[in-house]
Amino acid sequence: MPEFDLQILWPMVILGGFVVGFLVGMTGVGAGSLMTPFLIAKIGVSPTLAVGTDLLFASITKASAAWPHHTFGNVNWRLVGWLATGSVPGSLAMLALLRYLDPDTAAMGLFIKEALVAALLISSVAILVYPLVTRGGSQAVEPTNVPVRRLPTLALGLVLGSVVTLTSVGAGAIGVVILTLLYPTLKTRRLIGTDIVHAVPLTLVSGLGHMSIGNTSFVLLGLLLAGSLPGIAIGSRLTGILPDWMLRICLSVILCFAAYSLWQRI
Repeated sequence: MPEFDLQILWPMVILGGFVVGFLVGMTGVGAGSLMTPFLIAKIGVSPTLAVGTDLLFASITKASAAWPHHTFGNVNWRLVGWLATGSVPGSLAMLALLRYLDPDTAAMGLFIKEALVAALLISSVAILVYPLVTRGGSQAVEPTNVPVRRLPTLALGLVLGSVVTLTSVGAGAIGVVILTLLYPTLKTRRLIGTDIVHAVPLTLVSGLGHMSIGNTSFVLLGLLLAGSLPGIAIGSRLTGILPDWMLRICLSVILCFAAYSLWQRI
């Protein structure tokens, strides 16, 4: 049973959803990187329940952005297919491993917290490094001319599937940066659109898998969506006000603070 009381904490949950949604709308990343640490460190949700609920939350928020990216031609569907070919089996394998091992709840919670701290720190660095590896994107060729590097793309999908299923972090910042290194000639908007669309089936499969083993709170999910959807709408309209470098520094600092907050609870 949950150790937190939503009858008391529901305003904080909605507010947290709004803040995370606002940041996601402004920066394009952070749904998993910020929400799971918030649920664990501020609301008192167990790590396994936080990850499972956040994965379904991420699948819904990513899906809301997927169709516009497809409409504007920002998705390389061949890359999405190869990424999903690796990530979906990777996610299922991680879920099967968790079910088979049936680890002690306390030990599993500690492991997820430690993995989250590492993933958050890597994500914070990836967000800062991303502009450096995207230089020269203005000369990018059309996605139909980009040959798919099958084995590296499959390997990336496999790693993302495993990491995201365990921690709910990595599908955004880490995925985009590695995709940029693998496909430096692909336009930035297509890298982002491809990553967002790929994250939809990955987080959905992972979230449903966690739901099947009882790691989901639908009441908590509803409260988060009630706050995050308006936050995303407002944040996306304010993206152009602050310079990109400032947004990235702010988000990187927030991720580091989230990692520190979790580390304090280990």
